[in-house]
Amino acid sequence: MMFVALQLCVLVAVCSLSVSASQSSSYGERGSDLGLQVFLHVVQDKPQENVVLSPHGVASILGMLLPGAHGDTRRQLLTGLKYKKTGPYKMLRKLHKALTTKSNADIVTIANALFPNEGFSMKDDFLTANRENFMCESQTIDYSDPEQAAETINEWVKNSTKGQIPSLVKADMFSSFMTRLVAVNSIYFKGLWKSRFQAQNTKPRSFTAGDGKTYKVPMMSQLSVFSIGQASTPEGLKYTVIELPYHGNSMSMFIALPSEETSPLSAVLPHISTVTVQSWTKLLVQRRMRLLMPKFTAEQEVDLEDPLAAMGIKDLFIQNKADFRHLSSESVYVSKALQKAKIEVNEDGTKASAATTAILHARSSPPWVTVDRPFLFLIRHNPTGTILFAGQINKP
Repeated sequence: MMFVALQLCVLVAVCSLSVSASQSSSYGERGSDLGLQVFLHVVQDKPQENVVLSPHGVASILGMLLPGAHGDTRRQLLTGLKYKKTGPYKMLRKLHKALTTKSNADIVTIANALFPNEGFSMKDDFLTANRENFMCESQTIDYSDPEQAAETINEWVKNSTKGQIPSLVKADMFSSFMTRLVAVNSIYFKGLWKSRFQAQNTKPRSFTAGDGKTYKVPMMSQLSVFSIGQASTPEGLKYTVIELPYHGNSMSMFIALPSEETSPLSAVLPHISTVTVQSWTKLLVQRRMRLLMPKFTAEQEVDLEDPLAAMGIKDLFIQNKADFRHLSSESVYVSKALQKAKIEVNEDGTKASAATTAILHARSSPPWVTVDRPFLFLIRHNPTGTILFAGQINKP
């Protein structure tokens, strides 16, 4: 039996974060939990580095492959994603619509595409499932010219991410004889803080990085009302959680860092799941305070094969085990699963002027909350519990 490569390139886009009561276990949360496990696997190998990943992007690309999978390959995907065997497509369609609703149009753009090789025939049900559930477009490519193929896909990626990720694939990832299909998911996020920071308040301040050294970094500052609370890991380690909502109220950034300066961020991370994040929303209380947090940029390319295999999703990468009989009559397997993500956080952006802020002047001295050591951030679509981006920042 001849096997050909199904090139799975997951793109997760940029999060340009300008400062410019979901039901239990929603489909957004189930997929995000798998993506968070991938994130935790990556940060274990990079404890001192900045890491950014899109949990929802990981779930999306696997969801796109699911209609084509059969047997053990399908079972591993369903188990990893915690989806029902009968098929999650109706719920995934509702989730995609919720994330890309008109009210979010200026904040998040999600685009999915299939790039089949010329002459590679995909089954109608597979194409229909992707078109209906993921609004997935399809464009034929000639992989016998790998340079041109890479250029075409990268141009799509660049356009989908508003130029923030100019390239995702390289020509040497493709085989002119073997590559049959490239599947791509892109997420572009640009949120304006509901309560924005003023650029003139940003000043160099000390940040103690993951390696224990202290650096001067641009630290944003504002006096306002934020939701803040203290949570605990099962081992009793206390950590602080702060919610920063985006303009429009459906999206928030959550920041978590150990309450004790001597506790490492790595002690908190294994505890993180969508259930944990849901529990935070009940702990948080609104307080007037001066919040200081760093501007930061992080960019990451992640090979997903090892993290997914560690979670039992492995047959799709193995030539003689992958079973995608509902995708094509040819026998295919996944030769590469890749994600690129980028995030930028600053005071404001192109739409900052549209955001209005009530600056509260305290009669008495408000508490200062300073994010000046390694921290976790999550960007969450609150109505569905979907985690669009997750990251650890060791040094801004």
